[in-house]
Amino acid sequence: MSWPSHGSNPQYLYNELGMALPKVYLDFSANINPLGPPEVLKRNWNHFYEEMMVYPDPNAANLKMIIVDKEQISVDSILVGNGGAELIFLIARMLAGKKVLLVQPTFSEYETACRANGCEILYHQLKEPDFELDLNEWHSKIKEADAVFVCNPNNPTGVQYPHSTMMALIEECEKHNCQVILDEAFYDFLSEYDSVIPTIHQYSNVIIIRSMTKMFAIPGLRLGYLIAQPETIKKLRPFQPHWSVNTIALLSGELLFQEQSFIKKTQEFISKERKRLVDLLKELDFIVSPSKINFYLLQDPYINDQFLLFEYLLKKGVIPRHTYNFPGLEGRWLRFAIKSVDDNNQLLEVLAHWRHLHH
Repeated sequence: MSWPSHGSNPQYLYNELGMALPKVYLDFSANINPLGPPEVLKRNWNHFYEEMMVYPDPNAANLKMIIVDKEQISVDSILVGNGGAELIFLIARMLAGKKVLLVQPTFSEYETACRANGCEILYHQLKEPDFELDLNEWHSKIKEADAVFVCNPNNPTGVQYPHSTMMALIEECEKHNCQVILDEAFYDFLSEYDSVIPTIHQYSNVIIIRSMTKMFAIPGLRLGYLIAQPETIKKLRPFQPHWSVNTIALLSGELLFQEQSFIKKTQEFISKERKRLVDLLKELDFIVSPSKINFYLLQDPYINDQFLLFEYLLKKGVIPRHTYNFPGLEGRWLRFAIKSVDDNNQLLEVLAHWRHLHH
């Protein structure tokens, strides 16, 4: 079966399964902030309309200066991109033909991008159900690899790896001339996150990817940025098309960096709602990954094939993210975004009915 490679756009999933997309459905497959985009974007929409006649700044100068101020890094350490996906493909282009280590399960785009650029892929598989990152288990693989991709907090598990583990990984990789690509797409859903950005000037082997589409619920706009030493930015920049990031995305980014109260409100809601959900899901005898962010993996231990649950949910108009294209998961789990309280309650109701039927 040709499974859709991402969440969202549920019509493709239903088409592949030969099912009709319900008129009313709840989509839990995309990890977007349930609070929606900040109001500041709506208030500035007329201004955006006026600016559409202007070519975007190919250097994203205004946005870069805001990032410089926030992260206390040099302007030539930043590359702004058309969402995290573009930045991943630029890195894969730079790594063309190299050996790349992926810590699985993880975001499928790393492998897609690296394979498109002729990379040899190595894997390190984390153990279920805790998905902890233990460096002692994969020292030998680091020696073989030219680069390693790590997503922290991780997609699809939601697990946060400790800062000490990340620093140990960076130091170990530096010894073996191995690049570390650290994807922090979901870092801002954590109220306490100790980033490695302050150490960027010490390590020439580190690239950090940040996405703005998840926290600010703007996946249709596409905006992200990358932080690395200037030499790395110089290597990546020629691969990026001119005017890669559109004017509205750039203007939105400048406004969104000021939305600290929105971020705090989101963090508080997600933390509280995740705890409520996980407690109730465990009461229904589901296994849930130890997520710290806005999505989680779920498994019914009473069935061997989670496809039965997946199909049941789709028929009820509840759309989880399948995990058939997350190597190491192979469909043994389903991923759910944390949505509004009402939406989450509807999910719980459907799962409670399922549990009544299958126990």
